[in-house]
Amino acid sequence: MRRAVSISIGSSKRNKTIELELLGQKVLLERIGTDGDMEKAARLYGELDGKVDAFGVGGADLGLMVDNRWYPLYSVLPMVRFVKQTPIVDGTGLKNTLEGKVATVLEREIGPYLQPKRAFLTAGADRWGMTRAFVDAGYECIFGDLMFSVGLPIPLRSVRSLKVLAALLMPVMGRLPFSWLYPTGEKQEQRVPKFEKYYLWAMVLAGDCHYIKRHMPDRLDGKVIVTNTTTPEDVDIFRQAGVKYLMTTTPILEGRSFGTNLMEAALIAAAGKGRKLTNAELDEALTQLGFEPQLQELN
Repeated sequence: MRRAVSISIGSSKRNKTIELELLGQKVLLERIGTDGDMEKAARLYGELDGKVDAFGVGGADLGLMVDNRWYPLYSVLPMVRFVKQTPIVDGTGLKNTLEGKVATVLEREIGPYLQPKRAFLTAGADRWGMTRAFVDAGYECIFGDLMFSVGLPIPLRSVRSLKVLAALLMPVMGRLPFSWLYPTGEKQEQRVPKFEKYYLWAMVLAGDCHYIKRHMPDRLDGKVIVTNTTTPEDVDIFRQAGVKYLMTTTPILEGRSFGTNLMEAALIAAAGKGRKLTNAELDEALTQLGFEPQLQELN
């Protein structure tokens, strides 16, 4: 059996192991959280290097792919310094392929409901495929990159502003401690409502699940959420807040959707090439498997 392991600096409460068949191969998927401890994660990567078929980097990104430009997150790179043999991905490949289908599936499934066509994306630069999907589908978009990463209540309203921001700030922000930019460990379980007017302005709330939950208001009646890495507890939180529809960009497996990093690692393990897959190879695998974002009605 092939094995794909996501080592995450997120909460260990979200750990999960499942077995499934992909591309004709049985693959064991494992998610291991280290509760914000990057050095523990680094040791686990070292211990498992060469013993598993693919790694996913969970709870962090190795960098951001904004359009066709790569911006490394230097504070995360030491976490994977012991990986010498096993292919390792942070989910960027699926963010630029699978997540690019979200608007198409939404329009197909609930098009008439999606009025006004407004989307609030928690971090457009981090999910370029999703960003392009909504912009190309004619949505008016607000990007919360400055809100969710550094706490500044400044909305960005265009793809151009995202690209300029990334070019100006990522060389500096990429060297900041990752915990300054993204909730890790127990911080992922905390919610501090902020930026309510943007949550309420939008019909669609899209992006990282931890980001969406972290500042969401108590009520999101009638909203559509597009995200992934959802647990049954997350789904219940959204349901109780009045969310109408939940779309997960990765498949729901045994009650939860895994991160793009683990699902991309699983596809690499199943392919058996011993390397990362290109976007074209990922697209081909997704088509063969029939994977696309999944929509469920909550209320």
